[in-house]
Amino acid sequence: MGNPASPELEPVLRQLLNPACDDPNSLLTDILGIVEALDFHKRSATALAVFDTARRALGDALFSSTAIIPVVIGIMGRNGQLSAAATLLDDFRTQHCPVDVYAYTSLITAYSRNERYRDAVSVFQQMEEEGIKPTLVTYNIVLNVYGKLFMPWHKIVSLVQFMKRDGIAPDRYTYNTLISCCRRGSLHEEAIELFKEMKSLGLGPDKVTYNVLLDVYGKSRKHEEAMEVLGEMDANGIPPSLVTYNSLISAYAKDGILEEAMELKVQMEAKGIEPDVVTYTTLISGFEKVGKDELAMRIFEEMESKGCRPNLCTYNALIKMHGNRGKFADMMSIFGMLRSNGFTPDVVTWNSLLAIFGQNGMDTEVSGVFKEMRKAGFVPERETYNTLISAYSRCGLFNQAMEIYENMLTAGIGPDLSTYNALMAALARGKHWQQAEKILAEMKDLNCRPNELTFCSLLHAYANAKELDRMKSLEEDIYGRVIEPRNILFKTLVLVNSKNNLLPETERAFLELRKRGCSLDITTLNAMVSIYGRRQMLSKVNEILNFMKESGFTRTLTTYNSLINMYSRLGDFERADGILREIKEKCGRPDLYSYNTVIYAYGKHGRMKEASRIFSDLRASGLKPDIVTYNIFVASYVANSMFVEAIDLVIYMIKHRCKPNENTYNSIVDGYCKQGRRDEASAFVQNLEQLNPGISKEHLNRLSERLARSIT
Repeated sequence: MGNPASPELEPVLRQLLNPACDDPNSLLTDILGIVEALDFHKRSATALAVFDTARRALGDALFSSTAIIPVVIGIMGRNGQLSAAATLLDDFRTQHCPVDVYAYTSLITAYSRNERYRDAVSVFQQMEEEGIKPTLVTYNIVLNVYGKLFMPWHKIVSLVQFMKRDGIAPDRYTYNTLISCCRRGSLHEEAIELFKEMKSLGLGPDKVTYNVLLDVYGKSRKHEEAMEVLGEMDANGIPPSLVTYNSLISAYAKDGILEEAMELKVQMEAKGIEPDVVTYTTLISGFEKVGKDELAMRIFEEMESKGCRPNLCTYNALIKMHGNRGKFADMMSIFGMLRSNGFTPDVVTWNSLLAIFGQNGMDTEVSGVFKEMRKAGFVPERETYNTLISAYSRCGLFNQAMEIYENMLTAGIGPDLSTYNALMAALARGKHWQQAEKILAEMKDLNCRPNELTFCSLLHAYANAKELDRMKSLEEDIYGRVIEPRNILFKTLVLVNSKNNLLPETERAFLELRKRGCSLDITTLNAMVSIYGRRQMLSKVNEILNFMKESGFTRTLTTYNSLINMYSRLGDFERADGILREIKEKCGRPDLYSYNTVIYAYGKHGRMKEASRIFSDLRASGLKPDIVTYNIFVASYVANSMFVEAIDLVIYMIKHRCKPNENTYNSIVDGYCKQGRRDEASAFVQNLEQLNPGISKEHLNRLSERLARSIT
């Protein structure tokens, strides 16, 4: 097991392990003292070697159910020797040498400290199967493990009930752990009940209690209640610490309330508490989330100027910021910097990359990152599965998303609130509103309380499926407070109503956000630019753009695309072209929508030379023209009576494996008919099979029927 005992210890051990010794208790006490002393002086290898020597000399039976075994397992655990620790326990069990609760608890602790939480739970279950009663310490460690695994709340409550039935009263650590477990599901009501219960039992809250309660309130977006807790801390003589302020700043930043977050930073500095890397990283993430990239970089620069070294979380935040803006070169540069500065990507890094590639429809990259992640030794946990479900659904690969969910269940990982929310979001993207309603019902049946994100996804599901009556019914439940009216729900109402071109409803939700004093984010503002732009309300668009500029928002590709669309509708194609150039300067690369919209604007006005120039730019950018691009050109040629060019383009499409669809052919047939050139339309349809041998009979029949209708 260990290294041979050191030469200076050999005489002591020989005398100590003398078979003539007739007092085993004294002998065990001496061995324990030597092992603990060596470990205390950071000579753990020697400590383990002493135990190994004693074990071989005296046999396992003497050591069973003694204090030495938990100590040795603890040393192994702290030194990452988890296999050896598990083998030691198994050796005693297979030789029918009794193993007590303390040895099991020590192994559970070792697994927990090394973030092997599922192994910790397995050992706990094994212990229970053998009829060994857990102690208070065992229960507390397992409750903490349950929290790390994001176990459903009913399982955590069930474990506490078992604990109480065993006659073990929870202590302050138990309550602190339980309140901490409430963070994941934003269970603020459960947290405050636990807080009251512990006080009624005479267990006064300490700094840890207050900090975890603040965190629960923050994650539940209960900011007023969080500030009341801060006041109670002061009143009870517990001064807020750096951890306290970081928790509050995180709560405000995650909810987009960044002015208050910055005020808290000023307040803590006034009290002599210097911001640390957590403070700065939280603010960087907060500004990134609402689209204020310049302010995020300003915080990063302040952090560096004060000598505060970025940590892995900082790099993760910067990766997310550049990735969300489509600046993939900058994103991968940060990824390289992370490694060159001695950091190893963690599960958050990998999940961020999965999410970014997913939201950009880059399914090949999603699969590649997942392979790299597994190659790096990461076993997917619930958070990764949730991210993959979301990533594949954003790529339009709904079946793969559901397959990931099935794989997760097969791996023995049950769904939690985040999983259900990822599924709801996937169903919303696929317009599967009926399945989304079933998931909501399942959540309620399993006592998994839906939160605001669940209802946001349901709104999107209705909106995407054009189930506007259902969407409006849910909308009224929010305004009527049947569903707790959170800011994010009103932001979602802006998005779904804007998407469906419902101006009064969009403005109602936007005004509600302003009335509530909610900090707006770039997504909400982009939705307003989009709906005003589609309705060619130039003054309203400029009003929003001015607000964005004054508030420090960075325009995104979505902002620019909405402006291109508006100017195209207004017939100001040169302005649309100018915005395309601005995207290249400020956002990196336009997307297909950007190029297609400008091509459409030029083509609609017969400016085919300029449209062709934009097409060349599109191909030079590395993007591939899609069916929409080609159909815009076909329709533009037809509108300008350039039928030869339109048909040549169809031939080009077929040659370059871009299969024409019904819209392609309909444009040409309808164009001929509108100009009274029905014979040419008929000839086109008759020759189409020769032009495109792959066209189906059904497709040809539909075109012939369309032509016949236009003649009659």
